[in-house]
Amino acid sequence: MPHDSALEERIAHLERLGDDLSETVARQDREIARLTRRLELLTRREAERQSDAGGGVVIGDERPPHY
Repeated sequence: MPHDSALEERIAHLERLGDDLSETVARQDREIARLTRRLELLTRREAERQSDAGGGVVIGDERPPHY
């Protein structure tokens, strides 16, 4: 059976690990949100660009009109 000090060290290590993982998840969540906003902006810009060029926007598996 480990000594109390060994258990305290392990607990402290696990607490630090939990804190580090929590920070990583929070950072990744912010980055995903930022990238999602950027993707939405770029998607809107591209749709507007295609619309201004007179072309239709093909959505999903929709075939262009010439098929």
